[in-house]
Amino acid sequence: MKGFGTDEKTLIHVLVSKDALQVDVLRAAYKKEHGRDLIADIASECGGNLEEVLFGESFTGPLAQDCHVLRTGMAGPGTDEEALNDVLLGRSNADIAAIKNLYTKTYRRNLEADLKSELSMKTERHFLMVVAGTRAESSAPVVPQQVEQDVLEIYKATEGKTGTDELLVCQIMSSRNDAQIGAIAGLYEQKYRRSLEAVIKSEFSGHMSRALLHQLRTGTDRALPDALLLEASMAGIGTKDRRFLDRAVRAHWDKGHLQRVKAAYRARFHKDLGAAIRSETSGDFERALLGVIGE
Repeated sequence: MKGFGTDEKTLIHVLVSKDALQVDVLRAAYKKEHGRDLIADIASECGGNLEEVLFGESFTGPLAQDCHVLRTGMAGPGTDEEALNDVLLGRSNADIAAIKNLYTKTYRRNLEADLKSELSMKTERHFLMVVAGTRAESSAPVVPQQVEQDVLEIYKATEGKTGTDELLVCQIMSSRNDAQIGAIAGLYEQKYRRSLEAVIKSEFSGHMSRALLHQLRTGTDRALPDALLLEASMAGIGTKDRRFLDRAVRAHWDKGHLQRVKAAYRARFHKDLGAAIRSETSGDFERALLGVIGE
């Protein structure tokens, strides 16, 4: 690391190509060889966007990255609602349990308590449903009768009444697995001739609307929502670069998923994700982001 200022390319090449297990091995070897912590040295030797990419890459893997993004999003004034959506929504019960445990271990804070302090009213209750970790497991089957009932309940809570029963919709979307959500979305449109996405957009607003759309989209196609989020954070990247790199690093931990995201991005926006990065960034930050997505 000494003399790092002239060798950013080597550091980028070494770090961004590693998966979570390889990063752990690298950190241990670095500690044994130099008696220092790799993360601390990166933080002291580089700054700005490049440090954020490398820190995300070497922050002991996807679980610790999730906790880091959550804590950063709830520290200080205001709340980074998109960070909460990105990390918590559409996750398995095992993911939620692991995030809660490491969050407490790392920051000596309770995730539910922090959410209560950052959110309010029905949005708070929605996210408490999410972190309760009571979704149907991915192995749970799609039961047609249950899908019929869920579709009817959602209709009665939204278009079928004056006013909206927000929490009933939140409860359904937070307790069903991806396959069940996909079946609900398909049957709703078939039965009422209107997409569930359109219903959510018209009946909900603000953070709750964005959260429900996130749950719906990840339930119907996991790759496309990530592609949409990357594009949303790419626009005017100068002010959203932290969001983009968080999302890119999160996607890259699962190489198969990353390839599906890149394909979905290309199909939706008629351009390659790598080309978009090249047009919006430059220098070491560009090279680091391209390394993250495998280019």
